Amino acid sequence: MADWVTACPDWETRIVNRESLIPCKPLFPEVAEIAIEVFGDLIVPDMAGLPKMRDVMPPWVFDFVGAIFGALDPYTQRRLIKKFFLLISKKNAKSTIAAGIMITALELNERHMAEAIILAPTKEVADNSFKPAAGMIEFDEEMRDKYIISKHTKTITHLATDSTLKVIAADDKSAAGAKASFVLIDEMHLFADIANAESIIKEATGGLMSKVDGFLIMLTTQSKAPPAGVFKTELEYARSVRDGKMADGEEMVDKTYLPIIYEFPPPLIKSGAYKKPENFYITNPSLGYSVDEAYLISEYRQAALKGKEALIEFEAKHLNKEVGLNLRSDRWGGADYWLQQTDDTLTLDTLLERSEVVVIGLDGGGNDDLFGLAVVGRERGSQHWLSWCYAWANPPVLNNRKDILPQLDSFAKNGDLTLCENVGDDLEEVSEICLKVLQTGLLHSIAVDRYGMEPVLQTIQNKIIANNYPFPADLFKAISQGFKMTGTIKATERALASGEMWHANQLLMNWNVGNARVIQSGNGIQVTKQYAGFAKIDSLMALFDAVAVIATNPPSRWGGNIDDFLENYIIG
Repeated sequence: MADWVTACPDWETRIVNRESLIPCKPLFPEVAEIAIEVFGDLIVPDMAGLPKMRDVMPPWVFDFVGAIFGALDPYTQRRLIKKFFLLISKKNAKSTIAAGIMITALELNERHMAEAIILAPTKEVADNSFKPAAGMIEFDEEMRDKYIISKHTKTITHLATDSTLKVIAADDKSAAGAKASFVLIDEMHLFADIANAESIIKEATGGLMSKVDGFLIMLTTQSKAPPAGVFKTELEYARSVRDGKMADGEEMVDKTYLPIIYEFPPPLIKSGAYKKPENFYITNPSLGYSVDEAYLISEYRQAALKGKEALIEFEAKHLNKEVGLNLRSDRWGGADYWLQQTDDTLTLDTLLERSEVVVIGLDGGGNDDLFGLAVVGRERGSQHWLSWCYAWANPPVLNNRKDILPQLDSFAKNGDLTLCENVGDDLEEVSEICLKVLQTGLLHSIAVDRYGMEPVLQTIQNKIIANNYPFPADLFKAISQGFKMTGTIKATERALASGEMWHANQLLMNWNVGNARVIQSGNGIQVTKQYAGFAKIDSLMALFDAVAVIATNPPSRWGGNIDDFLENYIIG
């Protein structure tokens, strides 16, 4: 066996040229050939005439099967590649392929009482996975004599080895205590909506630690919402392994992990070429097999007629285009320009370095809400508005808003949010940031909702005084909310649309902006989250508070000695 790699740095060329995205041949070809033969002999139960897999599946499927089973050393019974990640568009026979792989695993398994699991995010998805697996046995006379099927428990048992394939849903708690040798996770993107998804997956995959011949396969389409939680983490890791480098450019090598990601190369996304029907094959390798080209084009045209929201969902599910923002019909107008106005170099420190005057905006609800902060600076020279935002989640949020915990965990790991251990920790950190900005001499004011912010303002005032800084009498600016914020909201939209406002590229703010809904009343508008359930917009509201002041063109506070400033406040 020669050495192998799982990175595929030339994937952009390969995917456009319809070449395999698997960079290495099966490590043990003889094992792969046997597995492909077994897999190919399985019946496809939901197709007319009950054809065999080998007669209706495209070549990429057999490459995938060969890579999985061909990674097992037949002499040591150790699997050299243990984890497989497949991102593929909807309707590319993913559930049928999943069922076939797991039945093949049972057929080739020689160990008694081995366990195989298909873990689904919901009972509905579990049914979609179990039915084709059961059908492959029920409609094959020879297979029927070898297995027992329990539809009630969604379990298939191999009579000779007493090994089982069980399909379980994350919401029925049956993953606890699993000792599976073979695990397949279906629709990975839906686990982003499950608060304890990471724990559930650890329970289901815990047995792999002691099973050297085991494997973990993760199958998914793109999410119709911005990736979050365990899905975002896994997708980022898979891309890093595929590219052979991390996002920061550091080398990434994981020979035990094989990612296969059907997505458009960035240049085709940027140019808009991904929207052309002649390019739909790029993320639909089963086009002409399980995916009907005419139907796919028809669905695309209907989605385009329905509007932006329907089009975004089509692009996510059928073209695997990652969603940056949730753009609904009642979205905030600035959302259409938000992603184009990112500045990856912006942090709190670089914003302060580049600005001549700064305004801080704050927005806080109750203890079970997020606390949002925005820092907006006017850039020296260009006069552009620069923004950086942050948020805090108090313990009641973590208890009462479990539906958004995956998103909050992602933002915390990304450095945009703090999960507070105690109520009140947020106010202490907010006051520290306010003090830091005040010490630069750039701070014009702190803009807040005129109601319910007294504890926050008192904490900030105490922090300033305790550090022997004079407290400016006009530091706090009360900002009217509701429909009275119409001018500020529109000013922010105009600044984004005209390229005069730039923001740090933060997932937290993409989420906030995507959650924002607009209510129209006469000539007035109000931004609210009322149509988004527990989704939050606190940092966006803090941004509006800061813009309300920066839009009045406050005088410059910059003294001009940038070297002293950097030494005292940035580097130090």
